[in-house]
Amino acid sequence: MAAPAPAGHTEQGNASWYGAPFNGRRASNGEIYDMYKFTAAHRTLPFDTMVRVTNLNNGKSTTVRITDRGPFVENRIIDLSLAAAREIDLVGPGVAPVRVEVLGNVDVTAGFFTVQVGAFKDRGNAERLRDRLNASYSPIFIQQYDAPEGTFYRVRVGKISGEDAAQQFSEQLRLREGFTPYVTRLDPETPAGGTR
Repeated sequence: MAAPAPAGHTEQGNASWYGAPFNGRRASNGEIYDMYKFTAAHRTLPFDTMVRVTNLNNGKSTTVRITDRGPFVENRIIDLSLAAAREIDLVGPGVAPVRVEVLGNVDVTAGFFTVQVGAFKDRGNAERLRDRLNASYSPIFIQQYDAPEGTFYRVRVGKISGEDAAQQFSEQLRLREGFTPYVTRLDPETPAGGTR
């Protein structure tokens, strides 16, 4: 098992924010999402990890607690609550480059991860993809996600120990199957990690 990542573990990428349609819904950690609290969604950081998010366009920063999973959008690494987005002037532009810095000793790479390979409105499509992949990969989960715009069925492959191994598996799936996969933490309370 790797030693905990020292305080200061950082990553850079794009941040976005989420608000009204999700406000009052259950976040992936079981809490009710309140867009006026300083929280965020991240695909792989453990719940309750505190992170400092700095907008690289203006130098403003905010501190948030990870309570949700996401964003499942290419080229984005964190989804901030409305309150956090306001603090770093992210609301208007909607997306901005940020630095995410872990505060405290958290082993961000330990635990189990899975790879999301698709999300479908039609459960039949999700089941067909699962059946096609079943011959080569295991386990495969279909996780129902109730979004403001309707129900989606996420297809997730594998229960992989360690984020590095999950990233390697994700790259194999991208090369072999042509997916645009997302690595996400496999949270213990839901069989396929998360509700968002």
